Amino acid sequence: MNPVRRLRRLAATLAGLACALLAFGAAAPAAFARSAPPSPPMWDHKPIPLIPAHGTGPVYKVPVHTVVIGGMPGWQIALIAAGAALLAATAAVVVYRAWATRRKPLTATA
Repeated sequence: MNPVRRLRRLAATLAGLACALLAFGAAAPAAFARSAPPSPPMWDHKPIPLIPAHGTGPVYKVPVHTVVIGGMPGWQIALIAAGAALLAATAAVVVYRAWATRRKPLTATA
């Protein structure tokens, strides 16, 4: 193999790895981001006065917070799936072409 071609492939590989590392570094702050914490609960709620004959005890009004705060929207999941499918298809084409160029051509023996 030509040494220049080998160096070109090495340079392309290193450039691809550098771009992947740069993309990972750019996406890392967004991956570790989180929403603001919920407001503190209202600890100063007073019990609702009940009639004296009621024997169940005081009733407190407690604010209810939803359990699901984060998550990923459906369009982002679809975008990631489409990107993964495109990447897999591109890799398959590249591997097939590389395999086809290394194959020895068949010669007719007749």
